[in-house]
Amino acid sequence: MNICFVIGKWEEMDPQYETTLTLIHESCKRGHRVAVFSPGNLTIRDNITYAFCKIIEKNQKVSDSIPSFYKNVKFKKQRLPVKGFDAIFLRKNPPLDNNMLNFLDSVKEDTIIINDIDGLRKASNKIYTTSFEDEHNYIPETHVSKDIDYLESVITEAKADKMILKPLDGYGGKGVIVLETKAKMNIRSLLEFYIGDDNKNYVILQEYLEGATEGDVRVLMLNGEPIGAMKRVPKDGDARSNVHAGGTVEKYSLTKVDREVCRVVGQKLVLDGIYFAGLDIIDGKLLEVNVLSPGGIPRINKLNKVKLQRNVIDFIELMHKKRDDAINRKLSFRKAIDDA
Repeated sequence: MNICFVIGKWEEMDPQYETTLTLIHESCKRGHRVAVFSPGNLTIRDNITYAFCKIIEKNQKVSDSIPSFYKNVKFKKQRLPVKGFDAIFLRKNPPLDNNMLNFLDSVKEDTIIINDIDGLRKASNKIYTTSFEDEHNYIPETHVSKDIDYLESVITEAKADKMILKPLDGYGGKGVIVLETKAKMNIRSLLEFYIGDDNKNYVILQEYLEGATEGDVRVLMLNGEPIGAMKRVPKDGDARSNVHAGGTVEKYSLTKVDREVCRVVGQKLVLDGIYFAGLDIIDGKLLEVNVLSPGGIPRINKLNKVKLQRNVIDFIELMHKKRDDAINRKLSFRKAIDDA
C-alpha cells in the first residue's frame, strides 16, 4: 500500500510517546510505501491535487526501536498526486485546517481517509457530543456561547459549587479551569478574558464531575469498538488530566458503564466516518471526542504490553482490500458485458 500521513512538523515529534510516529513505524515495518506532508504542502496543478511530500526511502533497514527509527530515517522529497495514495491519515493537531479539507475534497472518493472529511467537519469540535441522543445521561450538562450576560446567568444560577470553563477551540487541556460559581466578583472578568474583544471566541461551560479530581479515562476507539484505555491522573493542584499538562497515566480496565458509553458513541462515530477516535470519560460520562489526532497508543502499549498500532494498520489494510476487491468485481462485471 501507499500510505500518507498529514502531520505537523516531523522535527517536533516525541519519539517515545508520539502515536503518529508509532503508526508510521508499523506501516514501514510491513513494507508499505510511506510519505508525510503538512497541510501547507498541498497544491493544485492542472486541476490535480498534489502534495510536496517527504517519502521514506524503502531501501533502508527499519529498526525495531521507534526512537532509533525516528533518528535514522531517510527521506526524499517529491511532489506527488494525492490520489495515488491508498490511505491518508490526518494526524495534524487541532484546530481543524479547513483549507486542508477543501484540498482533500477532490480525492476523498479515490482514497481511504482516516478520518472521513465530512465526518471531521461534523465532529472536530467540542460540541459534537451534543449531537448524540443522550437517553442514558452519558453527556454532562453543557452550555456553549459567547454571550457574556447569558453565561454569567448560567453560572450564578447554578446549584453546583463548581463548573468547568474552557475555550471551544482548545486542545491538550489548554485553558481548562474549574470555576467557583460562588466567586461572583471574578466571573464576568474571566468570561471577558476568555471570549475576548468583540465577542470573538466561544466558550464551553460544563457540569463539574466530582470524579475529575481522580482523573479521566482515555479510550481509543477503532471502527466503533474500544481497543485500549488508560487512566490519566492530574498532578497535584491541577484540574487537567492531559499528559501534556503534567498528568500521569495508570493502567485501567473499562467498567460496564464505560463499555456502554463506548457502544452508544461508537455507533455514531462509524456512521459519521470517524473510524479512529479518542474518548475522554469521567464517572461514566463522555466529556470529549477527539477525532483529529487522537493519541495514547505508546502509553497504553507500555501499560498493557500490547501493540495497538497493529490493530489500526490491520484495519486500514482490510479497508483497502475490500475497496480493491469491489473495484475488481466491477471491472469483471463490466468486461462480461463488453464481451457479450
